[in-house]
Amino acid sequence: MKQSPPSARTTLRRMPQRGHYDTASIAAIVDATLICQIAFHDGDSVHCLPTACWRIGDDLYIHGANNSRLTRTLLEVESAVCIAHVDGLVLARSAFHHSMNFRSVVIYGRFTAVDQVAEKQAALTAFVEHVSPGRSAQVRPANAGELSGTRVLRLSLAEAAAKIRNWGVEDDPDDLGLPVWAGVVPIHTVAGSAQAAEHCAERPLPAIPNFILSAAAKPS
Repeated sequence: MKQSPPSARTTLRRMPQRGHYDTASIAAIVDATLICQIAFHDGDSVHCLPTACWRIGDDLYIHGANNSRLTRTLLEVESAVCIAHVDGLVLARSAFHHSMNFRSVVIYGRFTAVDQVAEKQAALTAFVEHVSPGRSAQVRPANAGELSGTRVLRLSLAEAAAKIRNWGVEDDPDDLGLPVWAGVVPIHTVAGSAQAAEHCAERPLPAIPNFILSAAAKPS
């Protein structure tokens, strides 16, 4: 992924020490999500909508119906995309210093359409692989009708910034003697037990993304 210097929109002004503009940090945060929030103005009002997303190379991808307001409007206006992960509750000795450990990315730009059929099919295959690695080889691919009714959009990651907090409590020295627990409570996304559809109980279980913990690996 080509790295660009921060723009006026991506430069962090509040707590700039938490800012990361390197492509590896941005890609890692994008790759560890299943969903993003997209903010845009359609000419009448401001909207912020959630949708599934995935990354291929230097671009963030989303998909939706051809006639959806979201996919139609995103081709006409600029948008801001946010992805955020909460990694821990930072519980301080004072109410003021409570915080959270997190990783977030904000991306600015305008989406473009993926119109070439083979490229669209490849993008949707990458989406299935992001959701469940190896599954695209097991299931029926989208047919011509499904492909024609689906719009795939991509957004360059060239104008993006990450913000990360990954450390412990920052209490005032005068509060260190207070008789209260302080520290970090880690938070993880964990997959529960798979619930089989009818006639599928004996089939092999699907793989889950490596950024999601299985129930068996859930930390105590």
